[in-house]
Amino acid sequence: MVASERVTLVEVGPRDGFQPIGPHIPTETKIAYIQRLFEAGVRRMEVTAFVSERAVPQLADAAEVLAAAQALPGLEPQVLVPNQRYCEKALEAGARFVAFVLSVSEKHNMNNVRRTPQDSVEEYRGLVGVLPEGIRLRINVATAFDCPFDGAVDPKAVIAMLDQVVPICPGAEISLCDTTGRTTPAQVGALFTEAIGRFPGVKNWVFHGHDTYGLGVANVLAAHGAGARIFDSSFAGLGGCPFAPGATGNVATEDVVWTFERMGISTGIDLERLLDAAEQALTIPGASAGGRVRNAMHSRRCAQELA
Repeated sequence: MVASERVTLVEVGPRDGFQPIGPHIPTETKIAYIQRLFEAGVRRMEVTAFVSERAVPQLADAAEVLAAAQALPGLEPQVLVPNQRYCEKALEAGARFVAFVLSVSEKHNMNNVRRTPQDSVEEYRGLVGVLPEGIRLRINVATAFDCPFDGAVDPKAVIAMLDQVVPICPGAEISLCDTTGRTTPAQVGALFTEAIGRFPGVKNWVFHGHDTYGLGVANVLAAHGAGARIFDSSFAGLGGCPFAPGATGNVATEDVVWTFERMGISTGIDLERLLDAAEQALTIPGASAGGRVRNAMHSRRCAQELA
């Protein structure tokens, strides 16, 4: 594998990590974590989502959280939106980077946004048509590898979906999402290789993975080997899609940072400061943490303190 000198990590803990937690996390606590992650060197962050407060009450404070994130100089905060209505709410709140989500799987899309995938494609088309100039855009293609209801997703269905959405906004960032964490490095590498080869005009490919079966980092490396250079991850491995039963947390940011840095690939993130934030995340009521590096480094830190 020919490694690049630098990759971009998008910290999704403040959105994807906090989203499934039942007890309400105070807004000021969320903002404090965003500040900690920023101080650790994170410069891309999905800070919240503009969604139904009834469906995801944890993110009802989206406007306040976004405003605080935008006050951090040099941070690029992005927000998730499921449709044009909530995209408009995000723009009204000052969002400059929106991530639209749709699923390849019909069952998952119906559970997630109450629309068929084709309806979501048309929703995306309408959204792109009214976006003000200067707004950055990403499309998250969920269930690109596996559906929690129907199992493995045919790569041909993913390519067919991309054939529809890529021409709508060729400059958009494209994220292929392992929603359940049940894919393998071989599948990730093959799909990214095919997609990147088919759509050479897309400049920014993203991999969003979960660590349900312990393959989160391996899948990240497979996407990297195929040409992706942007990766979603969540500090302390927080996360899990509430509409994908059994999907545990996202691949842990500290695991991804440790791996890339050991390979000589820069992430721009201070691992020690990141670990401090991850350790603190364990105190959030209702949080379920994951990842490996945090535990290993905690043991090393304890040994150094005792020495």
